[in-house]
This record gives sequence, C-alpha cells and structure tokens, in this order.
Amino acid sequence: MNKFKTLCRAGAVALAACWFAMPPLAEAKPVTIVALGDSLTAGLGLGPGESFPEQLEAALKAKGHDVTVGNAGVSGDTTADGLARLDWSVPADADIVIVELGANDALRGIYPVVTRKTLSDILAKLTGRGQKVLLAGMLAPPNLGDLYGKGFNPIYPDLAAQYHVPLYPFFLEGVAADPTLNQADGMHPTKAGVAKIVAAMLPDVEKLLATVAAGG
Repeated sequence: MNKFKTLCRAGAVALAACWFAMPPLAEAKPVTIVALGDSLTAGLGLGPGESFPEQLEAALKAKGHDVTVGNAGVSGDTTADGLARLDWSVPADADIVIVELGANDALRGIYPVVTRKTLSDILAKLTGRGQKVLLAGMLAPPNLGDLYGKGFNPIYPDLAAQYHVPLYPFFLEGVAADPTLNQADGMHPTKAGVAKIVAAMLPDVEKLLATVAAGG
C-alpha cells in the first residue's frame, strides 16, 4: 500500500512538473483596423470619442468584436498625400484598411485621371501586402459640372472591381447636404452624422472581420 502511495505521489509530481513547464497559451490579439483618410476620418471639428474611427471601434466592440481602429486621417489630404504617407501611416501588420480619400481632390478640381492613378497605387500597395481593404467612395460636388462628375464618380467602382475589394459607394451617404447632420461648414459631419455613417458601414466592416477570422 505504501509503495502504491509513493508511486501515486511521484506521478502527481511529474504531472505537475509537466503542467508548469508547458508554455502559456498565446492570447488572441485584437483585429487591427486602420482608417486612412482626410478630415472626414480625422474628425475635424469633433470632440474626443466622436471621430469616425473612434465611433466605429465603439460600435464594433458593442457587438462583441475584439478590435482596435486606428485613426490615420489628416485634414486636407488628397489621394496623393495619402499615398505619400501610406508606408508610415498604415502599419504593414494591420488586418483591415478603410480607405477614405478623394474628397479634397474633387474640391481642388484635380484631374480625375490623376486621382484614379494615385488611388490605384494605394490599393495596389495595400492589397500587395495582403491586407483586407474597404474602399469608401466619394462623389464629385455637383457644382463642378457633369463632365467632371463623369470622370470622377466611376473611379471608385472601377478600382474596387479591379482590385477585388469591397466598396462602400459613398462615404457621406444619408449625411451629405443634411444640415441637421453637418457642422456649420456644411461639409463635415457632426457626431450624429458620423454615427449614421458608422451604422451604415458596419455590416461591410463585419464581413471583412469574418474573413480575417476565417483566415481568408
């Protein structure tokens, strides 16, 4: 009987030694999303917690997603500016990148062919890294005329199809030209306006999160 107890104690000690020698299980890291954009992303005129990336992160967490959403928005940026700073603004290990650029190109009357090229270069670089991309579209202001709109507006659906990335057709959908959802300048959403954008875009972001979780 004593011999049996001794063997049991020895087995228990060995089991405990193996248990404590095992490496700890790696903790799952949150999915990293980066929003690359201009003042609409940066949150011009908004308070803490009210910008698009901050509200998007809060909405995703409220639905149980373990995510971080980085703000890589710079007020006044054109697509060329976004391309120039992409390497240091968007970490190569970010899982998902939301691209919201082009509004300032239109406001400055930059030739659509130039905007198309720089936006294409941005998508080429991000997809070449293997990152998931959600392209947020923009529409040319009507005061620029039909000719400019015909050159500018197709850029986003064309490039989304070319690079096989999902398209959110118009970032300001349901918010543009609504005085109750925009600041005094008539161009930048209020906190409520951003909340409406986030709610509308949420399903598209969740689809990308599902592909990341599936390893696709």
